[in-house]
Amino acid sequence: QLQASGGGLVQAGGSLTLSCAVSGFLRDDYAIGWFRQAPGKEREGVSCITMSGSNRYYDMSVRGRFTISSDNAKKTVYLQMNSLKPEDTAVYFCAASVVPLCGSWRGFDAWGQGTQVTVSS
Repeated sequence: QLQASGGGLVQAGGSLTLSCAVSGFLRDDYAIGWFRQAPGKEREGVSCITMSGSNRYYDMSVRGRFTISSDNAKKTVYLQMNSLKPEDTAVYFCAASVVPLCGSWRGFDAWGQGTQVTVSS
């Protein structure tokens, strides 16, 4: 089970941190991905991390602005979003893959509910 939180309304150039609390996973290592879906657009992958911390991946659209991290003790993954742009406006979802590998957006089959991020210009 995954629970995303931390969305909100922010001005362009501002920052937000999203959290994804993970429960029910018995594996030691797995991948958590952040995805987003803007109105009228397809869902797209944003960032990914393996819970061991050994693998991280960012989509080109957010590279250098977003940072993904994990706290294994809390079983929580964070997405620090800086220098936000209006085009970052979307519902953000976190999802889990039992394959502890980032770089492909396939294989994420456990999803949490989304959290809305709105960036005003």
